[in-house]
Amino acid sequence: MSITAEVIKKDQQYSVPVAARPDFVLARGEGVTLYDADGKAYTDWVAGIAVNALGYGDKELMDAVSAQMGRGLIHVSGLYHTRALAELAELLCANSFADKVYFCNSGAEANEGALKFARKLAYMNEQPNKTKAVSFTQAFHGRTMGALAMTPTDKYQTPFKPMVPGSVVGEFNSIESATECIDADTAAVIVEPIQGEGGINIATAEFLQALRRLCDEHEAVLIFDEIQCGLGRTGELWAHSFADISPDIMTLAKPLAGGLPVGAILTSDKVAGAMKPGDHGSTFSGGAVVMRAAEVVIKRVLSPGFMEQVAEVGDYLLERLSEINSPHITDVRGRGLMAGIELDIAPAGVVNAGYEHGLLLVSSGTNVIRFVPPLIVQKQHVDELIEKLTLILEAIDVED
Repeated sequence: MSITAEVIKKDQQYSVPVAARPDFVLARGEGVTLYDADGKAYTDWVAGIAVNALGYGDKELMDAVSAQMGRGLIHVSGLYHTRALAELAELLCANSFADKVYFCNSGAEANEGALKFARKLAYMNEQPNKTKAVSFTQAFHGRTMGALAMTPTDKYQTPFKPMVPGSVVGEFNSIESATECIDADTAAVIVEPIQGEGGINIATAEFLQALRRLCDEHEAVLIFDEIQCGLGRTGELWAHSFADISPDIMTLAKPLAGGLPVGAILTSDKVAGAMKPGDHGSTFSGGAVVMRAAEVVIKRVLSPGFMEQVAEVGDYLLERLSEINSPHITDVRGRGLMAGIELDIAPAGVVNAGYEHGLLLVSSGTNVIRFVPPLIVQKQHVDELIEKLTLILEAIDVED
């Protein structure tokens, strides 16, 4: 039995079937390319779902992780100080609106914590009825129960209802809808400046500014979920920069540690001041190895020319996607290296055909192919993508 067949058989026998994986086994990576167990190469336009910002095999990242592990200090829990955690917290605060940071292990966990922080602030302000949390259509904030309540998609929510009470859904990019939803009983408003899982939908500056005004008016906590769109992916450090406002909380995760599991809640002193020892915690949060990996990623993103390169290649990606002459493409949108093509056909056929052409692609929403590659991708990779996508869509035309 081949390695591929053996691994797939074991996976199907022993893993909970929550993912539909293709019939190959990824074995190693280099740069923006992954190789399966049979040696086939795939240019990666998924990056572990917007995670592997520095691609694969980055020497500085691997050296930092190895050096920390070599000290024998992998995990001590949040009960103790470590230099790695303190220095990463300082780095994040110095480069954002935030005064304080709480580290966790994933994006969903970060959003869960953010909602708790907002509830605790209302409690400390003696506002017991202030328990509502507002999210918006097409949002995706995670699959744990609190985050799931903020993710108003039937396929995610229906099998797990009832949702956490107090969850309210407004229409994305509608100031009128937001005004109707946000009131004196609202503790938190959570929004993605660019929706990832929902279909690469970009919030308008006017919408985000209106949310800031409404949260100020009703003393609600404004949470920006930048788990997928933040940390350089748009060509700016933070995706909300274009709106020229700041949130009360910003959640991070995916690219933060270059592939190691991490989440972060960045917050103002006002919100952080409501939290006391024991209010929140996680055994594995803030591990020194993960903190050192995240330090490398942030410093690389902040290095001269890095984000300018992301913006330049991102513009080129959108330009080249717009040049594809296919009747199946109904829209092209995005910012930086977070782009999508909307289709009039199901994306699954394009994703599956991509494997045959040596491309890793991922869908978004119901009819969008999403492009969230490593941030080190180059124009030559974009040209290769366009050539292969054109062939894939032409073949679908012939089949039709």
